[in-house]
Amino acid sequence: MKTVTRILAGTVVLSCALSGMAVGAPAHASDAVRATTQRTLDAPARAAGLTTAGGGYPGWAKPTVRRQARDASAPRLVAGAQRGIDVSRYQGNVDWAGWAAKGITWAYTKATEGTYLRNTYFASQYNGAYKQGLIRGAYHFANPASSSAKAQAEYFVANGGGWSADGKTLPGMVDVENNPYGPTCYGLSTTAMVTWISTFAARYKQLTGRDVVIYTNSPWWSLCTGNSTAFRLSNPLWIAAWTTKLTSLPGGWPTFTYWQYTDSPIDQDYFNGSYARLQVLARNHL
Repeated sequence: MKTVTRILAGTVVLSCALSGMAVGAPAHASDAVRATTQRTLDAPARAAGLTTAGGGYPGWAKPTVRRQARDASAPRLVAGAQRGIDVSRYQGNVDWAGWAAKGITWAYTKATEGTYLRNTYFASQYNGAYKQGLIRGAYHFANPASSSAKAQAEYFVANGGGWSADGKTLPGMVDVENNPYGPTCYGLSTTAMVTWISTFAARYKQLTGRDVVIYTNSPWWSLCTGNSTAFRLSNPLWIAAWTTKLTSLPGGWPTFTYWQYTDSPIDQDYFNGSYARLQVLARNHL
């Protein structure tokens, strides 16, 4: 039985779980065992303030940018680029009215991680953004060491990561970056990592009809996927680069859709397009 994520008058409502599975439960018995063994935060994650209750969030490892000379082909923000923020359990009750007053037009909220963690503030954050007129989306923090890509895509959609063609809901995002629980690449080869991401993207699209946004940083993508170009024409890129100017993009992506450029005083981002283009993405495709 397929989980349905419904949006009624701007409010997210979650109903029956996939394959008879209780919402929040691991998809398979083996996933429960792996989730337990892969949930010890390493020293860098603890130093960054992560907790097992909150898990990872975009840019938790503070991605560094190698300084390069900027040339005419370097990626650039278009005129009228829209400012947004991304939030998780760590932000708690967000002052959405205050952020809207500062010119923020969109926001993403963490929904899930692996098949073991749901953001306890998800409903209030996701619906709070909507009530302030922001275009909102949800994201999933991937843990490829803990369970299958298919199971994690299903868990994400079952717990708020779906999509509705209402012009106010952005396609889901999968956050693939540094592992807060151990080996940077989650113990996978570059080939296995590309397969994992491909499987997640395919299952998400099968469930929602949308191409999932991929969030990553260049050093991780190069190390853990071999700088794969497999997603360059299908999945929008959300690049993490805390700098004032981008010099290059990973994976052969010809452009970026989102750019996380700072975490002060909260994770702040650009949508690389006008408000009208943001609405188009919320309705259908770029």
